[in-house]
Amino acid sequence: MTESDLYQFRREKWRLDGRPLRTIEEARAFIDSVGFCLMYPIRPAFPVPTFIGAFVGSDDRLPAWQHAFSDPRAIQATDLMVRLLREQSAYETNVIEENNAFLIAASVFPDFYALVGERNPKLAPKAGPRSPYSQLACDTFELIRRDGPISKEKLQQQLGKAISVPALDKALGELSSKLRITRVDYKANEGGSYWDVLYRWAPEAVKQGIGLSVPQALSALLTKYLDCMIAAEQTELENFFGHFVPRSRVKEAVNALLAARELSFVHVGAKSMLQIAPAKEHPGASVKPARILQRP
Repeated sequence: MTESDLYQFRREKWRLDGRPLRTIEEARAFIDSVGFCLMYPIRPAFPVPTFIGAFVGSDDRLPAWQHAFSDPRAIQATDLMVRLLREQSAYETNVIEENNAFLIAASVFPDFYALVGERNPKLAPKAGPRSPYSQLACDTFELIRRDGPISKEKLQQQLGKAISVPALDKALGELSSKLRITRVDYKANEGGSYWDVLYRWAPEAVKQGIGLSVPQALSALLTKYLDCMIAAEQTELENFFGHFVPRSRVKEAVNALLAARELSFVHVGAKSMLQIAPAKEHPGASVKPARILQRP
């Protein structure tokens, strides 16, 4: 495989080849095919598809999240993305970039939850010097658990007018990054974003995630990521999954998959990359994520 081949295969997989998403069926098929994507591109470039790119059908002059509010393409893409959240075909978190949604397909979300989510999701978060949660985040969680799904506008009202929008956004981000809560809807004229505790919104997905060990889930997500990337260097795998787990666990999972012959090496130009093995199908074809059983 040449670097040009890899580039073209990715563009086809990521729908950057002039085939823009326009229907909910196309959006659903896209997110299920790639497994996960960012809403908007980031700089430096991050090796993962973007929903806005698939919606436009190109990666030319795409808006970043900072300019999305003034781009009609972003507004339309957001409407389509929210429909995926509403029907639970996808879930949203902010683990890559604080203000840039990271979307996860329902088919792999339990695996992702196993890496990031709480093993006892009904246990309320507590603030403290070693806690990732502020007191405002804990108060916000209790309010969402009591009254959710609830709009951000009502959250601010009930928490008190002294709470600023940036402070509330930070609290929501703390909870979202740990999958304690999730955005479930957006109504521009009715309070904006709506939030609910994840264990109530998606109980079966959370239950499945709790039942998976980190090595099981990581091996499944590694194969899905390679299916999305077609082929990738091991450092790319470590950089990507290093946002969720220690890099040492990524190396262990890759070695286990290689030993099980689930992965193999392929030369792409002068680079040695990992791919799903055996690669008998079209490089852009979807595969079912593999799980290698390891001790937690």
